[in-house]
Amino acid sequence: MSCPHHQPDSRGEAIVRDEGAQLDFSSSMSYGDYLQLDAILNAQKPLSPDHNEMLFIVQHQTSELWMKLMLHELQAAIRHIATDDLPSAFKMLARVSKIMEQLVHAWDVLATMTPPEYSAIRPYLAASSGFQSWQYRCIEFSLGNKNAAMLRPHEHRPDLLATVEAAWRAPSLYDEALRLMARRGIAVPTSHTERDWTQPYQASEGVEQAWLTAYRQPQAHWDIYQLGEELTDLEDAFRLWRFRHVTTVERVIGFKRGTGGTGGVSYLRKMLDTVLFPEIWSLRTSL
Repeated sequence: MSCPHHQPDSRGEAIVRDEGAQLDFSSSMSYGDYLQLDAILNAQKPLSPDHNEMLFIVQHQTSELWMKLMLHELQAAIRHIATDDLPSAFKMLARVSKIMEQLVHAWDVLATMTPPEYSAIRPYLAASSGFQSWQYRCIEFSLGNKNAAMLRPHEHRPDLLATVEAAWRAPSLYDEALRLMARRGIAVPTSHTERDWTQPYQASEGVEQAWLTAYRQPQAHWDIYQLGEELTDLEDAFRLWRFRHVTTVERVIGFKRGTGGTGGVSYLRKMLDTVLFPEIWSLRTSL
């Protein structure tokens, strides 16, 4: 009598045959075709002979891909707020916060690069700098951190300059949030609903009182209250991203000047003090 454990499993063999038959993709679009993997995986072109440059390139390329998705979601959320479609905007803003978490953890990988490893590739970077990331600048402008000087790094590319300048001239996420509040009948100073959108945002006691109206009566102003918390989540994640950026840079290059001529760590530390949605944070003291 044969051992039952060694008897052929006809059902299992049939499953294997069926799965094998499904592995012929010759007549359809492939996974790599759909994702354009040939272009993506061949976009890493190290300039130095150093092994660690691949990490540096992949880190920044993947960050740019996440920023592409972030801009896609952020700009759509701004449009939805402008048209009073808050449920859609909430979903998108929540996704932006999660994308920011991915960018925060990406610094953990770059932090494995030691100072001697970075020094080996630094001469090959020339004057290229993160300041030239037009996507990051559009994110900053869309979040309200407007600074006309930050248009200059993109002057060498008129097409990119036009895109960045459009974000600089447009109302930010916070601007549209305040305009929404005014449309909903909450008193917001006109100085903050009708202004030059290219100018840096200035905190206002009147705006804080507007937010306090929603936070003191959340059931009566639930959408506004929830919007305030979505903005809080987003800025919380953005602060963490900035903090991990500065600590990683300090860990890898110390206090050397950046490749683009900036102060490096000293400049990044100043950015830690930037508050995007000031009244969202200050109101908490008054509650």
